[in-house]
Amino acid sequence: METHVFSIHGMTCAACARRVENVIGKLEGTENVSVNLATERATFSYEPRQIRLAAIQEAVGKAGYEAAEIDRTDAGDEDRARKQKEIRTLWTKFIVAAAFSLPLLYIAMVPMLTRYGIRLPYPSGLDPMDHALLYALLELALVAPVIGVGYRFYTVGFRSLLQRSPNMDSLIAVGTTAAVLYSVYNTWQIARGHFMAAESLYFETAGVIITLILLGKSLEAVSKGRTSEAIKKLMGLAPKTAVIIQDGVEREIPLADVEVGDVIVVKPGAKIPVDGTVTAGYTAIDESMLTGESMPVDKKAGSPVYAATINTTGAIRFRADKIGADTALAHIIKLVEDAQGSKAPIAALADKISGVFVPIVCLIALVAGAAWFFGTGGDIKLALTIFISILVIACPCALGLATPTAIMVGTGKGAENGILIKGGEALETAHKIQTIVFDKTGTITEGKPAVTDILTTGGVSADDLLLMTASAEWGSEHPLGQAIAAKAQDSGMDLLAVDGFHSLTGRGIEAQVGGKNVLAGNLLLMNERGISFAGMEDAAGRLAEEGKTPMYVAIGGQPAGIVAVADVIKASSAAAIEHLHEMGIEVAMITGDNKKTAAAIAKQVGVTRVLAEVLPQDKAGEVKKLQGEGRMVAMVGDGINDAPALAQADIGIAIGSGTDVAMESADIVLMRSDLMDVPTAIKLSKNTIRNIKQNLFWAFGYNIIGIPIAAGMLHLLWNGPFLNPMIAAAAMSLSSVSVLTNALRLKRFKAPRWTAGGRAASAGIMSIMPDEGVTSHREVPRGEADGAEAAETFNTEQIMEEQV
Repeated sequence: METHVFSIHGMTCAACARRVENVIGKLEGTENVSVNLATERATFSYEPRQIRLAAIQEAVGKAGYEAAEIDRTDAGDEDRARKQKEIRTLWTKFIVAAAFSLPLLYIAMVPMLTRYGIRLPYPSGLDPMDHALLYALLELALVAPVIGVGYRFYTVGFRSLLQRSPNMDSLIAVGTTAAVLYSVYNTWQIARGHFMAAESLYFETAGVIITLILLGKSLEAVSKGRTSEAIKKLMGLAPKTAVIIQDGVEREIPLADVEVGDVIVVKPGAKIPVDGTVTAGYTAIDESMLTGESMPVDKKAGSPVYAATINTTGAIRFRADKIGADTALAHIIKLVEDAQGSKAPIAALADKISGVFVPIVCLIALVAGAAWFFGTGGDIKLALTIFISILVIACPCALGLATPTAIMVGTGKGAENGILIKGGEALETAHKIQTIVFDKTGTITEGKPAVTDILTTGGVSADDLLLMTASAEWGSEHPLGQAIAAKAQDSGMDLLAVDGFHSLTGRGIEAQVGGKNVLAGNLLLMNERGISFAGMEDAAGRLAEEGKTPMYVAIGGQPAGIVAVADVIKASSAAAIEHLHEMGIEVAMITGDNKKTAAAIAKQVGVTRVLAEVLPQDKAGEVKKLQGEGRMVAMVGDGINDAPALAQADIGIAIGSGTDVAMESADIVLMRSDLMDVPTAIKLSKNTIRNIKQNLFWAFGYNIIGIPIAAGMLHLLWNGPFLNPMIAAAAMSLSSVSVLTNALRLKRFKAPRWTAGGRAASAGIMSIMPDEGVTSHREVPRGEADGAEAAETFNTEQIMEEQV
């Protein structure tokens, strides 16, 4: 089975979407059909050996709609141009209809108002009592152009009716046709001398109904365009052209003509056209549109570059590796498009009702009209008013737009905030989450060891200890050694020459640095060499309790100090976890670390439930145990060894960058490494589902209240007025616009913010330790200050009791 997407043109309401869904779904070799009214897309799976795409397009065409292929290379511009043309056409039709229906309404209503003592200027030659035939023919002449610009309601409406799948157009077509035909009959009666028939003309009703619905459709098209602004922004990021080197000469070509292997030149201030690898030059590139990281990233030969990012400083040349639909930007756009085209389970009821809505409304209109006709002794005028009002006021559009528009805006807003939500089901499930499990390494922590503390003894300075240790570790492949060497380089130190480097497996390293013997490793190595660190035992124990790895260093056979290395906690981890607690969500941490180290990390970030000493292959089992407690569980991980757990969880949230978004196991991908995006995703889900419920409440409520009023319920119960069909048309037009407007309120969604007050980034703090003669130079990681504050209420013993 292959999955394919068609753009569907010609749909006007939920019944249309349901019709297209049924047409494709009934074809042999197709399944999993989903048609989205808001995005005008049909997504389905098909077996190429059983059915061709051309046959599916033909079937959709026979149903009265057009199924078109989506040109991904120019989808943004083409779709935007088509929709702009559609909006212009609708506004033009509305203006033409209004130009004829307003004088038509004036001519029809002024004689009626005159009877109630309201006098307005009016041509005496059109008085319906004295010149009834001229009055009727003028109204017919004025309504004809209105029907002409609204012809599509009739062509589509009656065709759908004949195919036994009536839609909103069918309701409008039947209602206004009944009004016009009844009025034409009365015009004929006037011509035969029955001048009182002038009081039974409904031309203005048909004209105003079509005009108001065209107005509603115009406003609806504009609002629908605004719901897809996020995807338009993404599509607009990529440049339209690229400068390539061809035969040694720079040549500007359209982006679509770029081929893999082309050498592309990008000057300062220009956008990167496709994904590739730098071959020459040095620059800094702003990747914030993909990763959300504000700082430009340095690039040199061998560095990857990505489409739509901005070259800020130097000129570079790079080799095109991925073009068109294969670029990182294209993957992101596809994820957002797929999400916006998907359906949420909450929409199931609306879909079922929309499938039978129009036939039921037609039946109600016929029954109610007949009841009033016979109940009033043959009042055809009143029966027709009831019949038309019911047909016109019913609005399947609001039902069809209630869910997809909110999902479009919600997923688009997520993309703006660096959160890629893969579908409506994920968006809906996320708001029910009760427990979130965070992987430790690379999720709560940076995933890269860094120097946190330097403890010295024997009169050795912190800088000297770092320089000697880093020089000795320069040739090491161990992550801890590399972290120490990186710290020295970041501090601007010039490393010393090393002679006779030896790696001592399981213990450390030994090297000659500046003519001195340097040993760096664990306590076992020091004990083997008879070097005592007795005065630093308490300090080393404290470091271990904090989840740090102490590396003992001896210079010239004498203890020189300890360099502590740890996986630094991300700046936003504590704030994100605190925010989740405030939302009433339980937070757990899962790690392969021992209980002591895990408890230390959990203490710093405020996690109250720890799952320690868990092997990668067992993480999914731990998630399943939590689900066994009856809880909705989300798993947050880096998407590599966490894939089984991400798949097992009710919602899998992958921490990645904008260049690594194809994590199939996850339901939500965070383009940035900022954990505050987790509460943002949950909050966005809650707001979107609340918006959908409001839309559905309005859509159902409008029809449940509006149809009985149109059927004359107010008159039956309280002797109130009957509903004028023109007011019914206005109400119907505004109902779908109100649903769209409510969905657009989600565009005001604000992501939760956190402040970095009290944090210090790699600031050295000097202090004297309780052990005499031991000096500590502590590298304070970002976020640790807040972690310590959160840890005040932390109970380590309680965590140990909760270990799984």
